[in-house]
Formats: sequence, structure tokens, C-alpha cells
Amino acid sequence: MDDLPEKNDDPPDRWTLIRDIAVLQVKLVVDGLRDLILVPASLIVGIVSLLSGADGRPGEQFYRLLGMGKQSERWINLFGALKNAPADLEHTEQLPDAGMDDLVKRFETFVIDEHRRGGITAQAKVRLDKAIDAIGRKRGPKGDEG
Repeated sequence: MDDLPEKNDDPPDRWTLIRDIAVLQVKLVVDGLRDLILVPASLIVGIVSLLSGADGRPGEQFYRLLGMGKQSERWINLFGALKNAPADLEHTEQLPDAGMDDLVKRFETFVIDEHRRGGITAQAKVRLDKAIDAIGRKRGPKGDEG
């Protein structure tokens, strides 16, 4: 579903366009609701993953949530109506080749370099690790909620 649609030999008629507009609106609402749910859910599940792991490794709950999110993205297929686009319509990418993941990687590289130089991020990491460890000690061994 991520690939470009096959070329449509006939341009869409008026009712196909009206249908595609209406379906897009419904899909946008569903996609927005999914995102609205995923924001707090990912934070909560991320914290649960940090605290529920064993041997210093986080739990896998967060990545399971990501998998479900990816499946819902395919299911919603927000731009599926492109299959009805005229054959002569150019399906070219107007955005730069670098995606959001590339920008995050560049930022992450900067933070890691800063950490290696012993800058402020190194101090912040040590403090965050200590805080997470302290929370884990308060919970007790895995499975001991009391």
C-alpha cells in the first residue's frame, strides 16, 4: 500500500471524485483519532516498558504498540484514492529525500557527540538513569507490586 498506484487510463468522473473526497475526510478523522489515542498511549506504554523489563533491558510493550500503529496505518490507507488519479498525473515526491527519521538521526548524532564530549547531555543521562533505577528499586523485583 506504500507503493504508487497503477496508472488509471480514464480520468475519474465527478462521482468518483466526490466519493474520494468524502472517503478522505472520513479517513482523516479516523487517522486523527488514532493519533490522538497514540500520543498518551505511547507515553504510558513507553514508561511501562522502561519499568517492566528485566536485567536492565526494557520491556517490549512499546514496540508492540508501534507494530499495532503501523498495521492501523496500512489499514486506514489514507491516500488510497490515488488509484483513481488520471494516468498523466505525475506522482513525484515534492518533499526532500530526507524524511523525519533522517532528521531525528541527525539530532541524535549531535546529542551522542555532545554526550561523548562530556557535555550537559552526559550529566542529564546519568541523572535520568539514576531516577529510572530508583523508581525500579521502589517497585521491587519484577512481579512484586507491593
